[in-house]
Amino acid sequence: MTNHEPAHPSPPTPHALPVPLVAIIGRPNVGKSTLFNKIIGAKTAIVDDVPGVTRDRNYADATYRNRSFRLVDTGGLDPAADVGMSALIRRQSELAIEEADIMILLLDGRSGLTPSDMDMVRLLRGITKPVFVAVNKIDTPKADPLIADFYRLGKDELYPISAEHGMGVAELLDAIYPLLPATDEHDALSTLPHIAVVGRPNVGKSTLVNALLGEERVVVSDIPGTTRDPIDSLVTHGDRRYVFTDTAGIRRRGKIDRGIEGYSVLRSLRAIGRSDLAVLVLDGSEGVTEQDTKIAGAILKQGRACLLWINKWDLRKDEDGAKNTFELELHRRFPFLTWAPILYGSALKGDSLSTLFARIDDVYKMFVKRVPTGALNTWLQNILVTHPLPVRKGKPSKVTKSAFITQVTTKPPAFALFVGHPQDITPAYLRYLENQLRVSYQFTGTPLRLLVRKK
Repeated sequence: MTNHEPAHPSPPTPHALPVPLVAIIGRPNVGKSTLFNKIIGAKTAIVDDVPGVTRDRNYADATYRNRSFRLVDTGGLDPAADVGMSALIRRQSELAIEEADIMILLLDGRSGLTPSDMDMVRLLRGITKPVFVAVNKIDTPKADPLIADFYRLGKDELYPISAEHGMGVAELLDAIYPLLPATDEHDALSTLPHIAVVGRPNVGKSTLVNALLGEERVVVSDIPGTTRDPIDSLVTHGDRRYVFTDTAGIRRRGKIDRGIEGYSVLRSLRAIGRSDLAVLVLDGSEGVTEQDTKIAGAILKQGRACLLWINKWDLRKDEDGAKNTFELELHRRFPFLTWAPILYGSALKGDSLSTLFARIDDVYKMFVKRVPTGALNTWLQNILVTHPLPVRKGKPSKVTKSAFITQVTTKPPAFALFVGHPQDITPAYLRYLENQLRVSYQFTGTPLRLLVRKK
C-alpha cells in the first residue's frame, strides 16, 4: 500500500471521540460482523460465510446500559499474511488494534483452538489494553464442552456466546461495562456534515478518503470492488469536523454479481441517502461514462448536495483545452447537475486537495440555508414585474400580487409557491424561478425543490 502525502500542511486526522473504542478482532470467518450487528442492533456490516468479507475497519456508535462506546468491526486478522489482499486486511486489523481502547478477541467454538488463534494471542501478548476473549457459536448446551479447549490460552475468563442468536452477548457487555465511562447521550455525530464519496469501481474513491484523512484508513488496491461496506471516518480539519463515508464502487446493473456485491451496491446507494453531500469521483483519464450519469442521477433523486471531483487529472493537466472539453462533456451528460461545482485534482497528490474542504463547507452551507419569508416575497414580487405568472386561458393572471412563497425545509432547500391556479404553473416557469433563486441566493451545489400549492 502506498502512503500518500497529506492534503495540506496540517493534515486532517480522525477526531478522538470522548468515548472508548471497542474493536472486535479475530481470524477470518469467526463471526465478527455478526457480533458487530448484534451489539449495535442493526445489520450494518455485510455478513456472509465467505472468509474476508469485511476488509476495512467499520465503525458504529453504540450504547449499553446508558454508556456510550464506539464499536469497530475489522477484517479477519491473519498474522502470517504478507502479500495481496490478505496483507492489506491484516494492516487494517493492526491499525484497529493500535487505536482501540478495549478489544474483543472472537474465536470459533466449533472449529476449536487453531494455530492461527494461537498466533493471534501471541500477537496480543505484548499489548496492555483490556482483551476479552469470546468463544462464538456456542448456541446450545451440547456445545458447552467445546469451550474447554480454549482454556489452553491461559485466560481466567472466557465468554461463550452465540453472536447469531444473541446468547451470552449481554454477559460479555456486562464484563466490558465497568470500563465504559458514564457519559451523556452522545449525539455529536448526527450534527456533523456527512459526506459520501461515490463513483464507479476503481476511480480512486478510497485513495481520496485516505488522502483526506492523512492515514491508511481504507484498504486501497487496484482491484475493482475492494470496498464493500460503506466505511465512516470522522475527520477534523481546522476547527471543523466531518463524517466521510467511503462506498463500494457502483457498476452497471448487468455486471453486478448477486450476493455480496449486489448488497454492497445497495448499501452504497443507501449511504448516499443518509449523507448530506455526495462527492462524485470521476476518472479524468477515461472521461464521463453512462454509469457515471446513472450515479449522478441517484444523487439527484435522493436530493443530496453534490461536488464533482475529477480524479487523476495530473495525467491530463498539460493537454491544451482538456478542461474545456471535459466540462462540455459533463454538461452534455449531466444537464440536470449543472449546479454542482467541479474540482480537478489527483488523490495521489495531496496539494490538489487543498480546496476540497473549503468547497464542501460552501456547499453544505447552501444545503442547510434558510431564506427569511419576507426577503423571499420581496424577491418574488420583483420577479413578477418582468416575468408574471403564466396566463390562464389566454388572459393575464389576476393573482400575481397575491402569489406567496415561503421556504418549508432544508436539506435540500424546499420552497412552497402559493398561487390561485397551480395547474397553470408550467415546468418551464418553475425552472426559471429555480434559476433565479440560485442566482439571487447563491444556491451552489445543492438541489432545490419548488412545490406549487393553491392559495
